[in-house]
Amino acid sequence: MCLAIPSKVLKITEDNMAEVDTLGVKRVVSLDLMPEPVKVGDYVLIHVGYAMGKIDEKEALESLEVYKMLAEAAMQEEDDIPPEKLVTEDGPLLYKPPTEDEK
Repeated sequence: MCLAIPSKVLKITEDNMAEVDTLGVKRVVSLDLMPEPVKVGDYVLIHVGYAMGKIDEKEALESLEVYKMLAEAAMQEEDDIPPEKLVTEDGPLLYKPPTEDEK
C-alpha cells in the first residue's frame, strides 16, 4: 500500500525538478513522470521521489487536514510524542527516535 500525501510545489528548476513542501518538510522531486504540466502553487502526489499526479487544491487541503488530525491523535497515543518527531526529512507521520544528544 502506498500513502501519497499532497505536496505543494514551491519552485521548479530547469532540469525538471521541483522543490515541494510536504507538511512543512521541503524536498526536491522529479517531474519527469508527470502526465501534465506542473506550475508553482500546484499540489502533487509523490511516490519514491517522483511527482506522479496533480491533485486540486481543495482536495489537497482537505487531505492535509486529515493527516494533521492523524498526527495529533498519534501524538496523544504515543506518550505525547511532539509533532516534530512525527515528520522527518524522509517524510511525514514517521516516528523519529531520539538521537543520543536528545536523550
